[in-house]
Amino acid sequence: MNHYLTVKMGVDKLAALLLLLLIWPLILVCGILIKIEDSTGPIFFLQERVGRKNKKFKIYKLRSMRAEKDSNGNPLTERERLLTIGLIIRKLSLDEMPQLINILRGEMSFIGPRPLLVNYLPCYTKKEIQRHNVNPGISGWAQVNGRNSLNWEERFALDIEYIEKVSFSFDFKILFLTIVKVIKRSDISENEEENLEDFDNYRVNQWQVEELPKAMVNIYGNSVIIHALNQLKQERANE
Repeated sequence: MNHYLTVKMGVDKLAALLLLLLIWPLILVCGILIKIEDSTGPIFFLQERVGRKNKKFKIYKLRSMRAEKDSNGNPLTERERLLTIGLIIRKLSLDEMPQLINILRGEMSFIGPRPLLVNYLPCYTKKEIQRHNVNPGISGWAQVNGRNSLNWEERFALDIEYIEKVSFSFDFKILFLTIVKVIKRSDISENEEENLEDFDNYRVNQWQVEELPKAMVNIYGNSVIIHALNQLKQERANE
């Protein structure tokens, strides 16, 4: 697998460079339209994610939302903040185009498990965290298997299946299915995780029922529980 991943990274970088040379005018047009609709914010949205071997990196996307708050200073909902051009570029998956920069930097691949938030790290099981054994991807096995209808365990199971089967033929199959789904607009939403509870909260609530007293959550809150779960995971790893 390591030999294939090395070759894959080289092919990914070359393909990303060629694609960037072809589509940079489209990225430029999208950037101009974003600034016209909301001149106060940047063109790109950067967010820290977790990549291969649990290394953190900043993912690049075209910004699709305003950074506005209501009269009381509270953040507006995603629906309220969504730009008109943001809705369009999400529906066409154009917001993902700047991730070609991440591929050129060796932080991502075209195909692999989607990179998730840093604060999810303490909440993976020993098996689930194996999803970080490869570079994360713009599309992946979970994304072409009904991503919006899957719960977290189902997504991670597909991520692990990808890790176990990773090969040129498997990557090509996922790439082909991705293109078909983008053309058909199937399994596509404005926000891939809009129907999912944040994974850290989901796992805290799940493990709290299984292994921790409910009173502890009520008194101390999720941050303390996450710390306790992290210690529990460490104890399990040492068993």
